[in-house]
Amino acid sequence: MKALGLVFRSRNCLVSRLVQVTALAQSASTSSTNKFDSILYNPKDLHIFPTFVLLSMLYFFKKNQPRFGLLFDIDGVLVRGKTPIPAAKKAFRKLVDSNGQFVIPVVFVTNAGNCLRQKKANQLSHILDVPISQDQVVMSHSPLRMFRKYHDKCVLVSGQGPVLDIAKNLGFTKVISIDMLRESFPLLDMVDHNRRPKLPVSVSTMLLMDAVVLLHYIKSSPIVNRPIIEAVILFGEPIRWETNLQLIIDVLLTNGNLSNIFETSHSSHLPLLACNMDLLWMAEAQSPRFGHGTFMVCLENIYKKITGKELKYEALMGKPSELTYHYAEYLIREQAVQRGWRAPVTTLYAVGDNLMTDIYGANLYNRYLEERLTRKNAKTLVQVATGTGVPSQVAQDMDVDGSWETELASPSATSCKSILVCTGVYNPHTEVPRAASQCLKQTVFHGHRDFHIDPALVEPGSIIRDVDDAVELIFEMEKFVTLV
Repeated sequence: MKALGLVFRSRNCLVSRLVQVTALAQSASTSSTNKFDSILYNPKDLHIFPTFVLLSMLYFFKKNQPRFGLLFDIDGVLVRGKTPIPAAKKAFRKLVDSNGQFVIPVVFVTNAGNCLRQKKANQLSHILDVPISQDQVVMSHSPLRMFRKYHDKCVLVSGQGPVLDIAKNLGFTKVISIDMLRESFPLLDMVDHNRRPKLPVSVSTMLLMDAVVLLHYIKSSPIVNRPIIEAVILFGEPIRWETNLQLIIDVLLTNGNLSNIFETSHSSHLPLLACNMDLLWMAEAQSPRFGHGTFMVCLENIYKKITGKELKYEALMGKPSELTYHYAEYLIREQAVQRGWRAPVTTLYAVGDNLMTDIYGANLYNRYLEERLTRKNAKTLVQVATGTGVPSQVAQDMDVDGSWETELASPSATSCKSILVCTGVYNPHTEVPRAASQCLKQTVFHGHRDFHIDPALVEPGSIIRDVDDAVELIFEMEKFVTLV
C-alpha cells in the first residue's frame, strides 16, 4: 500500500508540475525563469521525478519560446469598415492563453491615421475580444516619433480626426491645422461659395485692386497672426479636399509665409512628410474606396502643373515603406523583451489583403533584411581576412543605413514573409488560387509614384483564404505548438 501511495503521489505531483510549467510556457513573463526553476526543482519531490521528465519539461519550456512575430493588417484582414471578419476572432483565440496574454509577439500595422494608437487598440480589443495595448499598434503616422528634428518646428498638419492631438502625441510642439490656417487667412479658401468670407470691402472693389494693394490689404488684416510654417505633414485624406489642396499648395509656394505671393521658380520647397500611400482601401462597399494615396496624386499633379517641377517628399510612411516595417519590427522586439522571451525573433510574418501595400511592403522589407545580412556577413569576412578589424572607410561603406535607422536598435529579424488573404482588396469573391505563382501581376501599378513596380515585390509568399487559415499555416511552418 505504501508503494502504491508513492506511485499515486508521484503521478499527481508530476501532473501538477506539468500543468504549472505549461502555463508558464504559454504566458511567460520576466520572472518566468525563476518561477519555472522553483516549480521544477522542488527538493521535496526531486526523488520522484525521473531525470528524463525534468529534461523534457525544460526542453519544452525553452523550445516553446517563439522565434517569430506576426504583423497583421487591419482593414480587409480583421475588419471591413466596422464589421469584423468572422475568421478574425477564431484566429486570435489561437494566439492567446487562458489569461488573455499573447503566446507570440503580435503587432497590428495599419495605414489608418485618423486617431490615436490607444483608440485603435481599444477598437481592436472590442472587435477581437482580446486585450490589445497601444504598444501593439503601428499607425501610418507612428514612425514620425523618430523624426525629432521636426518636433520643435512649426508644422502644418492635414487630415481628419484629432490631428492636433495626434501630432502632439508624436512629439510635435508647434502645430497648426488646416482649419486654423483657414481662419487666419479666410481669403484663401474660395471654392465653396457658401464658405467664402463676408469681406469689409466689396468684391467688385477688390477686383479693381492691383496685386500690391491687395497684398497690403491682406497683410493689414488683424487676423493674420500665424508663425512661419516650416514643414507640412500629411496624416491622411481630409474631408474637404479642395480646401486642403489649395492651402497646402499655398504654403509650399510661399515657403510657409502666406502673406507672400506665389514663387514658382524655387528649385525646392518646404519639407513634406506623408503618411499612408494607399490609393484604395476596402470598407463595407463591394468595391474599394479612395484612400490618402488618391489625395496625394491630386496634390502632386497640381503642384507639377503650376510649377513644372516634381513634388518632393522628405519621407513617406505607412505601408509599403520600409520605415514602417522597421518600426513594427522594433515593437515586436520590445514586446518579446517585456514578456521575458529570450530567444531572438528572427522571422516576421506579414498578413495583408493588398498586393500594392501589404505584400509589396513586406517583400521590400524582406529584401532590405537580406541585403543588410549580406553586408553584415561581408563585413565579418573582411575582419576575419585582415585579422585587424575593418578600416573605417570600409566600415562606413558597408553600413549604408538610412538616418532613421539610427533611432532604433538594429533589427533581430533576418526575414519577413508575406501572406495574402482573400477577404479584402484582393480577390474578395473568387476562389483561392492553388499556388502563389497563379497570383496575377497587375498591369496598372496602384502604388505610390516614388515606388516602382517590381513583379517580385508583389508576389506573395502564400495566398490563403482568411486570417484564421494564415495563423494555422504559420504555426505549421514554425512547428509551433500551442496548448490553449
